Amino acid sequence: MSVSEEVVLLDEDGRATGTASKISVHGIDTPLHLAFSCHVLNARGEVLVTRRALTKLTWPGVWTNSFCGHPQPGEDMADAVKRRAAFELGLEISQLSLELPDFRYRAVDASGIVENEICPVFIARADVDPQLNPHEVVDSKWATPDTVAAALTATPWAFSPWLVLQAQQLRLFTEALTHADAS
Repeated sequence: MSVSEEVVLLDEDGRATGTASKISVHGIDTPLHLAFSCHVLNARGEVLVTRRALTKLTWPGVWTNSFCGHPQPGEDMADAVKRRAAFELGLEISQLSLELPDFRYRAVDASGIVENEICPVFIARADVDPQLNPHEVVDSKWATPDTVAAALTATPWAFSPWLVLQAQQLRLFTEALTHADAS
């Protein structure tokens, strides 16, 4: 993606208020903006987790959900999710399902850069292994939700804060997290 990519700015009620360049909204004073996250499952019921490229502006090198992105102004959210799956992972996804329509978070990484997003969360399916875009993703792994939940419980600092928060709300992980917390 180019540095001129635009994101949709939002007010506190989630209404669009304008646009700004993606690079300008990821800093120490990040305005609320629209994004999305997606968790990709395969036929075995495993979820794809990815490790962000070391060159990423925010949370470089941490493990996270399958992929994230921002819809372009006027772009349908489902189209944006499919576009980003192809760009980051070379995947054609299917069975796209909106799981957390109102997910919102604000987090600050070690460098002081802030994420401040209303970020609907999707689950999708893919039948092939990803072809990683090295500018976006440095590694990936298919894992059971139980394995991911155990890792999130043992080492939450190794994962993106949005994955940790999403896992606490997604049915995909909540049962596994309950078992991990009990051990």
